[in-house]
Amino acid sequence: MHTLRNSLFPILFGLLVNCPALANDPVAAGRELAQSVYDAPNGDDFASRAIMTLTEKGRSPRKRAMYTIGIDRGDGDRWSLTRFSAPADIKGVGLLTKDYSGDKNDQWLYLPALDRVRRVSSSRKGGRFVGSDLFFEDLRDREVDMDHHRYAGERKLGKLVTKVLISEPVDPDNSAYAKRVSWIHPKTLLPLRVEFYQARSKKPTKRYSVKRIKRIQGIWTVLDSSMRDLKTGHVTRIRLSAIKYDQRISERLFSSRALVDDRAELKYLP
Repeated sequence: MHTLRNSLFPILFGLLVNCPALANDPVAAGRELAQSVYDAPNGDDFASRAIMTLTEKGRSPRKRAMYTIGIDRGDGDRWSLTRFSAPADIKGVGLLTKDYSGDKNDQWLYLPALDRVRRVSSSRKGGRFVGSDLFFEDLRDREVDMDHHRYAGERKLGKLVTKVLISEPVDPDNSAYAKRVSWIHPKTLLPLRVEFYQARSKKPTKRYSVKRIKRIQGIWTVLDSSMRDLKTGHVTRIRLSAIKYDQRISERLFSSRALVDDRAELKYLP
């Protein structure tokens, strides 16, 4: 997942962005930055536990326990499975995402209450995942060539000077967003803030923010982040309690049939 990646080539990237030729070519510099973020290592696989907290005005926060497992098969193939383990009304709900090279992906949602797996239509990019501020698109992989990128220089985020990347979809029908503006950490190349714009919107409608990162098994990892709906004030916060990389997770777990039974997944959880 993009929020868990670090750069494999930080020194090379520093040379590219600070090179006078690229500094005068924001498109070339933007693509280099986007590619570095995308190529950052996340291990061959990972498994994590987290707490999702939903907060909205006039209502007590709602907490959900969840876990995610994922594998990187190479050549643009990245698969992940997210499942909730509590509370009871959402326990067992699972989302399987299989991203392939190019603009291809499949998603299936398992609903235990109905005892059925249903395919998530690609047209539901802007659909909210189980009532959170995460769209189904936010849980899909997005390759570099699917967007036009532009490096917008440096900007302060708190006391940190970040590198700003503007990304717009090549095909407007391919995304729920018309534009994304990302503030990239200069050392780890993790996006620390992303503002999302929708069609005909002059102001961002959503904001992703990172609160805490840590290096685990040599990989810079986001431990605390949130997605805020800037129109309603609704916030989805995700705090990782544990994560483990490179366990040789079996590909057999990533099928719509396996989505019905969670027993095989549990041995990989940290």
